[in-house]
Order: sequence, then structure tokens, then C-alpha cells
Amino acid sequence: MKVNRICCIGAGYVGGPTMAMIAAKCPHIHVDVVDLNAERIAAWNSDELPIYEPGLNDIVVEARGKNLFFSTDVEESIAAADLIFVSVGTPTKSYGIGAGRAADLCYIESAARMIAKNAKGPKIIVEKSTIPVRTAEAIRTILGANSDHGQFQVLSNPEFLAEGTAVEDLTEPDRILIGGERTPEGDAAVEALVSVYANWVSRDRILTTNLWSSELSKLVANAFLAQRISSINSISALCEATGADVDEVGRAIGTDSRIGPKFLKASVGFGGSCFQKDILNLVYLCEHFGLPQVSQYWHAVVQMNDWQKERFSTKIVKTLFNTVRGKKIAILGFAFKKDTNDTRESASIYVCRDLLSEGANIALYDPKVPVSTIHADLNYVGVSDEVIDRQLTICSSAEEATDQSHGLAVLTEWDEFATLDFSAIYDKMFKPAFVFDGRNVLPHDKLRELGFDVYAIGKG
Repeated sequence: MKVNRICCIGAGYVGGPTMAMIAAKCPHIHVDVVDLNAERIAAWNSDELPIYEPGLNDIVVEARGKNLFFSTDVEESIAAADLIFVSVGTPTKSYGIGAGRAADLCYIESAARMIAKNAKGPKIIVEKSTIPVRTAEAIRTILGANSDHGQFQVLSNPEFLAEGTAVEDLTEPDRILIGGERTPEGDAAVEALVSVYANWVSRDRILTTNLWSSELSKLVANAFLAQRISSINSISALCEATGADVDEVGRAIGTDSRIGPKFLKASVGFGGSCFQKDILNLVYLCEHFGLPQVSQYWHAVVQMNDWQKERFSTKIVKTLFNTVRGKKIAILGFAFKKDTNDTRESASIYVCRDLLSEGANIALYDPKVPVSTIHADLNYVGVSDEVIDRQLTICSSAEEATDQSHGLAVLTEWDEFATLDFSAIYDKMFKPAFVFDGRNVLPHDKLRELGFDVYAIGKG
């Protein structure tokens, strides 16, 4: 099987950057990225991309219009493609069986039905979305029941991108994982996808497995990473109680080659589109397969993360003399991490919600997140428009946010926050001036010398 033309259904955080990289590295392959959201496609074709990732704009501009195309012509692109990536959303169900845990596969099913309707001849279908184990079986069933002319091989090719470093991760990935059926036809389909990535990824980094191992590996990878964060965050509370320093503890255990140093940075809590969603999906799968002990184990990772965010909000209220009603609190950062405008499951959403419910007036600054996203995220967690209009101010700089504030809290580790003119900020804040560092990125000793009262995660 030779791949001359690729179609990706879904122009989101995974589909857009991944296809841009494939187009850049494989100039001989025609790549279509299609989505029914016309506004999103228009943004991909504009000077202001819908996704912020360092280096992404240059890659898109270089390939766009040559062999990379963004359009709403879903049906035509499916018909013309040799290989079709399915990169649609799989949010956690908010209704019915498995609500709050299971993945909602309605967009996956819709994509499969659209492929079946428009595909003629042999097609390779690649699961790029994060999905539960054995979803490929459901896709195959839908394709087979709704297509008279299509011949399909379904592969699993999960993404392992970290937002903020997606371009780097795509350029030099730790591994490319491809799962397929262990049949001659399945092996041929796997090799066809391997040949695409082999244009820039060395073969020893391209791992091939059976379908079910590949599907499960994505969930397990995110669960293990989130587990490490929740583990060090649990120790941060103990450090505060005992006088230990969580950064020193993390450095000490990270030098053990059996543990390693990554994901041992304590914070106000993890966020992003994948960690919580994938763990809850794993929890649901374990329950479904009659493994309650395993389910409870992984659910505790999410519970610890929720507690860490709640603990941070409570610390702010208690430190400000048990009331923040009418007080101005500067919130620095709304994205779930630096170098991205993604806010999904950001800790800042929940800290802001808690403080607003306590009557605080929040002055918020984030260098990349649009106002409309901030309002929508707060609405989603139950904050009314009335409260937003009355108690929330979106600022254009950290200096504006902190002016005449009673306290400032860092919730995203944007580099600029560590180099602010804190002397000037201190002069304009109410005294005592409180700092709450939810990412441990500020110069704490310097702040104390200036007169700030500093609280930092995991610092005794």
C-alpha cells in the first residue's frame, strides 16, 4: 500500500499540528485537514492560527497551499484519500451510562459513518483520537455495515504530544506507536503508515503492536504521568506540615535512576485535555471489566488532584484573614500550562470559581488566552454571567492586575511572571501584600526581602 494522499478528520490540537508536520516532512504527500467547523478552518487558513504552539505557525505557513490544505470539504477529502486519520474529540460523557467517567464516542461514530458513506476502494483508517480499548472493533463494525464498496484496515496510532512542546515532540518523538491486526492485510496497512513516519523518524523509534495494546497504551501513559504529579503533590502537603522543601525532596528522589526526575514538580494541580479524561476513562474500563480495586486505585489520582486545587483556594482565603469578600485578588495565568492557549481542566478555572464564590474581585491576566474562553470556562463550572460581570476583570498586563490588590496568585508558569518588577508591584499592593505561588516559579527570597508574605506549594 502506497500513501499518496492523507485526510485528517478533525482540525483540533492533535489533528492540526500532526498533519502540518507530516506535510512538512513528506512534501510528496497531499494532506487535507477537514472539519465541519468553518470558523476553525478559516482560522487555520488565516494569519492567526486557532492553536498557539511555539514554532507551529512557521511550519503551517511553509506547507499551506502546497501540500497542506484546510477545508470543510469532508466528503470529497475522504473519497480521495488513501489513509484517513480520525482525530475528533472524545470528551468524558456528561449523561447516561458512565457519565463523568466513560468517553463519549459520538464523534468517533459520526466520523466512521461518514467514511463508510464516502469511501470507495481500499482505505486505511487510523485512530488518532484517544479512545477506549477495543474502539477499533466498533469502527470496523460500523464501516462494514454501511459500506458496499469500501475495503478497510483500522489502525491505532495514539498521539503523545505535550502541549507547549508539540512541535518539538513531533519533530523528535520518543516513539511512534502503531497498532494493527496481525493479518497479512493488517501488517501491510501498518507498514504503509510506518513508511509515512519513516520520512523523518528512525525506524527504531517506530513501535508496532496489536490494536488493543496500542489503544490501551495511550490511556496508561497519561495515567502514569498524572500519577507522578499527584504523588509529588501529596508530598507537597506533607512538606508544608513538616518544614521540608518539596523541590529538594523531588531532586533527591529524582536522582534515583529507577525513578528519574521528570514530572516531580509540585504545583497547584495538573490540567489539560488528556490526563483527567483518560484516567476517568481507565477507571470506567476497570469497573466495566470487574476490577473495582484497580478502578479505585486510579480514581484516587484524580481525587488527589482535585484536593490540591481546593487546598490552594482555601489557603488564599485563610491567609487573607478568612475572608476575601470585596478584596481584589490578582490571578496570573489561566492556561493549564505555559506556551499554550489551551485552558481545558486548567487549575486556574477552579481556583477562580472558588474565590468568586467567596466574593473576591478577581483581576486576571494571561498573555495568550482570549476573554471569550475565560468566560466560557467559568460558565461551564457554574459561575454565572452576573458574577463574572460584577467580580471579574480581564487585564492586559500583570502590573494592571496586581495594582491595588490584596494578593496575587501565580497559576500558570509563564516565563514573564518570574521577571516582573516586584518592587513596583509591592508598592501598589495593599499591605500586608500576599503572594501565592502555585507553580513555584517566583524568586521567593527576593519577594520576602521586599516585604511580601509568600506562600509556595510544598515549602515548609
